[in-house]
Amino acid sequence: MTSSIKSLFVVAASALTMAACATSTAYAPAGFNGQRGGYAEQRLENDRYRVSFAGNSVTSRDQVEMGLLLRSAELTVENGYDWFSTVNRATDRDTRFQTTSDPFFNRYSPFWGPSWRYFGPRGWSRWNDPFWGRDDFDVRQIDRYEATTEIVMGRGAKPAGDANAFDAREVISNIGGTVVRPM
Repeated sequence: MTSSIKSLFVVAASALTMAACATSTAYAPAGFNGQRGGYAEQRLENDRYRVSFAGNSVTSRDQVEMGLLLRSAELTVENGYDWFSTVNRATDRDTRFQTTSDPFFNRYSPFWGPSWRYFGPRGWSRWNDPFWGRDDFDVRQIDRYEATTEIVMGRGAKPAGDANAFDAREVISNIGGTVVRPM
């Protein structure tokens, strides 16, 4: 196999690997199949839970908050209740910046950039411009969201006038089909 075909193989394999990693967090328990993120809950009282949903770097804030509401609704129904009310609901954003140099257009690349050849004591040598490509890098902002809430569950009709109260079955019906499930 020639070196150019091997290089093409490496580039194709890298692209497939990156594409496989670039999927949003599936609606599943935290750590399911080694994924980063997912939902978790902790029972605080018979009718009270702390629920959280964490996403990865390609999971939007909206997806994270929908996952939190859906898990809260499912817990409510699983425990024999009809509605839940959220208490102390919050969504946190963790932001970091990643810098990468451009592998084809920086000063260390053998493929691009001004260079000169000269004949010296050891024969022909190459000299690269030391100031070329000093600013050739990309900055990428990476955001990860995690939503948490405490829920209080109840039976019967949801309280009228409580903007934080949700009918659990209605939430499941409305947003259950919009979340990304594991394959």
